[in-house]
Amino acid sequence: MMIRSLLCALLLTAAVPANAANLVKTYSYFAIGGRTLEDIEQQLAKHGPQVKSTGSRHPGATQMAFTTRISYASQPGSCRIADAVVTVKVKVILPEWRRPRKADADVRLFWDTLSADIKRHEDRHVEIAQNHGRALEDALKAAYPQKDCDAAKARAAAITAAELAKHDRDQVRFDRVEGANFESRILRLLRYRMERIESGQLRPPA
Repeated sequence: MMIRSLLCALLLTAAVPANAANLVKTYSYFAIGGRTLEDIEQQLAKHGPQVKSTGSRHPGATQMAFTTRISYASQPGSCRIADAVVTVKVKVILPEWRRPRKADADVRLFWDTLSADIKRHEDRHVEIAQNHGRALEDALKAAYPQKDCDAAKARAAAITAAELAKHDRDQVRFDRVEGANFESRILRLLRYRMERIESGQLRPPA
């Protein structure tokens, strides 16, 4: 799940360069307890991060903000975007199970599978955001010159708003697909982990 922040003026909303928007990525964790699957489910529902877009709590979340720094070059009768640098700042919030000593092996296995899938899901949100940050940077740099710098700034704001709207739609679409496939995906991952444990390729959960 994601929270998008639009910042004001021509600054409208980390570091891994190399043909991509700058990315600043941090992780934070919230603790949950419980011995059974039902306990864990209740703990996630009670302590998971609350997402503004849904108004409910989730097992994980990604907060993100896009910041665009733009420089302009003007000459008589024209103004263009000379350079644009987009930074995507994200904070991934994940659960951390404080497992009791006597937790059953099947509960430990399920948790390892679920927590890995939650992290993968949130990291994919980050990838989607960075892809759109890259697309925004490219679109700004490719913008045609305008009659003056006020018009160039207005064009930059319009390009930014359009790309962030695409970003939001892609994030919502991703969540919808992931939600529909959740049960079958977790069962498939559980089977895969069990097969690897049985073949000695993976250690049983501690």
